[in-house]
Parts: sequence; C-alpha cells; structure tokens
Amino acid sequence: MLFKRVKPLDQILATAEKKSLKRQLGPIQLTLLGVGAIIGTGIFVLTAEAGQKAGPGMMVAFVIAAVVCALAALAYAELASMIPVAGSAYTYTYGVLGEGLAWMVGWALVLEYAIAAGAVSVGWSGYMNGLLARSGLGLPTLLRTGPFDGGTFNLFAFLIALVITFLLVIGTSKSAKVNALLVTIKIAALTAFIFLTIPAVKDANFTPFVPNGWGSPLGGIGVLGAAASIFFAYVGFDAVSTAAEETKNPNRNIPIGLIGSLAVCTIFYLLVGYGAVGAVGSQPMLGADGLALRPGTPEMAAACTGSQALVCSKDALAHVLVLINHSTMGYLVGLAAALALPSVILMMIYGQTRIFFTMSRDGLLPNRLSKVHPRFHTPHVLTLITGVCVSFFGALFPVGVLADITNSGTLFAFMMVSVGVLILRVKQPERHRPFRTPMAWLVCPLAVLGCLLLFLNLSLYTIELFFGWAVVGLAVYFLYGYRKSHLANGTEPS
Repeated sequence: MLFKRVKPLDQILATAEKKSLKRQLGPIQLTLLGVGAIIGTGIFVLTAEAGQKAGPGMMVAFVIAAVVCALAALAYAELASMIPVAGSAYTYTYGVLGEGLAWMVGWALVLEYAIAAGAVSVGWSGYMNGLLARSGLGLPTLLRTGPFDGGTFNLFAFLIALVITFLLVIGTSKSAKVNALLVTIKIAALTAFIFLTIPAVKDANFTPFVPNGWGSPLGGIGVLGAAASIFFAYVGFDAVSTAAEETKNPNRNIPIGLIGSLAVCTIFYLLVGYGAVGAVGSQPMLGADGLALRPGTPEMAAACTGSQALVCSKDALAHVLVLINHSTMGYLVGLAAALALPSVILMMIYGQTRIFFTMSRDGLLPNRLSKVHPRFHTPHVLTLITGVCVSFFGALFPVGVLADITNSGTLFAFMMVSVGVLILRVKQPERHRPFRTPMAWLVCPLAVLGCLLLFLNLSLYTIELFFGWAVVGLAVYFLYGYRKSHLANGTEPS
C-alpha cells in the first residue's frame, strides 16, 4: 500500500492554491536564477578536482555531464510546466509514483540542495581566503578549513551561509534582484577568463589526454569519475522548477528558465574548461604507486605542498590567470568569484526551503514548518533552520566530499523525474502539456541510464553514505510522515 498513495495532479494544484506563495518572478528572473544556481563552485573550484581525476580528459567529462543534464532538463521541463507548484522532483513523484517514493526523492533532495549550499560556501571561502592571502592578510590556518581538511572551523563558509539565509528571509523578489547583479558579475569574470586563456592554449598540455583511463564502477577516478564529480557544476538548473509557485505564467516561463539557463551555462563551461586545461595543463598528482591520488585526502594535500599545479588549487580560475602572467586579472576574477558565488548559495537554500515547504504542506513534515511570514511572504521558519544547518556543513566538511554527496541525491531525483514523465504519458495521455519532451521514449530512458552511469562512478564511500541517508529517511517517514500524511488521512489543509 505504501507506493499506492498517489496524489492526483489536480489535487496537488488545488492544495497549492489553498496555501500558496506570491507569484512574482518572470522568465528573465527565472533564467538568471537558473544561471545563478548553476555557475558556481563547480566551474570556479571543482575544475581542479576534475583535473586530478581525469587530467585533460576532464573536457570530455564536462560534455558527458552536460548531455546527462540536458536529457534530464527536457523531462523536468515537461513536468514543471504541467505541475507549476513548489517542490520540484518531490511533487512530480508524488503525483506519478506515489507518496513513498516521493518522500525518498524529497529526502534525497536534501543532499542536492542543502549539502550543495554547504559545498558552495566552502568554495567561496577558498576564493576569499586566496584574496586575503594575496593582500597580505588572512585568517589563521585553523579558521580557513574544516577539521577534515587540515583546519578546525571554516569561518568564512559559516558566515556567508548565515548572511544568505537572512537575505532569503526578507523576501524572494529582493533576493532575485541581488542575484541578477551577482550573475552579471559572474558572467563577466568567466568571459574575461575565456578571452585571456584561449590565446595561451598549447597542444602539449592536452597530452596524455586520459592519464587515468576512463574509470571503473565505484572507483571515482578517470573520465567517468570526473564526470560524476563535475556533474555538480550543472546541479541547480532544476532549482528553477522549485520556483514554479512564485512564477508568473509558469506554463510558459518554467521551460524557458530550465532550458535557457542550462544552454548558457554549458557553452561557458566548455570554453572555460578548454582555456584552463590548454593554458596550464591539468596532469594529476601521482602517489608512490604511480596511480593518481584521490582528491580531498591527506596524501593529496601532502603532495600539493608548495606545488603550483592546477589540480592543487583552491581558487582554480584565478590561479590559472596568475600562472599565465595575468596577475591583476587573476585577482579580479578571484574577487568576482567571491562576490558572485553567494548567488549559488542563495539558490540552493531557496530550493531546499521550497521543497520542505511542500512536504510540510502535504503533512509529511510538521505543518508549523510551512508557516509563511505575514510581511515578507516567505517560509521563514524553514529558511532559518535550513540556513543554520548549511552553515555548519560548510564550516566542517571539505568541498569535494560535499559535492559528491550532493551528486548522489541529485542523480536519484533526476532518474525518478525521467521515469515519471513516461508513466504519466501512459496513464494520462490526454492531460495538457504546455511543454512536451521531444522523443520522450528515447530521451527519458537515456536520461535514466546516464544518471545511473554517473551514480555508479561515484566513490564507494559516497554511495554507501547515500544509502545510509535513505535508511534514515525511511525511518523518519514511518515514524511521522506515513501516519500524518494529509493524503492518507483526508486532512488537506483549508
């Protein structure tokens, strides 16, 4: 009976109208929100980690991750246009596959949004610490990184998450306006990087192209391992769908925001990756056994001591510009990253609170969590709780670990959405679809297979953690959500 609790789509839409958020976002704001969520730590920071895993083959990893995301985006666009309410993959799964799987998707999305916000906070901290170090200032070493990365408490990561949380509490439209400015800065920095690095590209820096091979399941190394990690660089496009309930004309604007933001970001990633690899190279650091060291380990940190290699950098793009004698622009790109990365934290916390808001509205989480502030029209209780948790994630854990954990939850959610599109095509073929996934019976299965391929190329530790988190989620569901569900009890809020 657990997976037979399917909430009718018309009921989902009716519930949203009873306790809804203010519609105030247009297509341009949505696209900018998507770009703000996507372009961030993945390209500014994880370029170095991808280089360590795949060498110059990281270019192929960018393409693999982009293709998987594009396939999933087409599925997301169809469901988001049909079900323009908050909740993203959680809501879609509830209306197609049932409450049990919907809960698991919502629980997995904690890994995508909250953990991702922590990862970006750590990435921002790296650029900020780099800027201060180049200025002759800087925090004590113990306050630059968390306890698993050679420090004690990442102070900057902690503080930036709290600042963004406050901004989100005071209002969505205000947040979107700030985000538009930050996205502009970010695009300008990446454009400058492209124009400065591409003329410096040398063919020799691409040889050997795949020094670590293509990878193996559960290995986390090689081109596929890098693709599984660099997938984080594209995480966030689906956050546009979490804003559906606050969007003007969502049937038209949600697909525009999803596809538009992904297309813009993919072009930038390929150009930036080509410039970085070609200008300075990205050969991996090897251990005594001749094999590539795993990023985020004490062995990797020791090998990188005193090294100027790209794969050792905490502020990769600024570091590349310094190495090719553009020190001033390197400083400015670092400054731009420090200014702009908070837009990604903003969108990740935003997405997480909207998913929790919808789960609370369905009775699977306590109803008081979905309380909307009478003045700011935002779910302030959920925003504060999420923001504090994100702050501690960033303060205590390294960026690579957080990014891979994020990817595990995201890939699971993407698979469920792709399956949902096909099931809904069979069960409700007559329902109006403002956006239809082209060649759905080809695109959606390929999306599932692509997500599964990347999931299996995460490290064994990450996959074990994902299933451990799933077990905890099931326990929470049976202890609370299964009994309190409004759908099961007929207690939809009025």
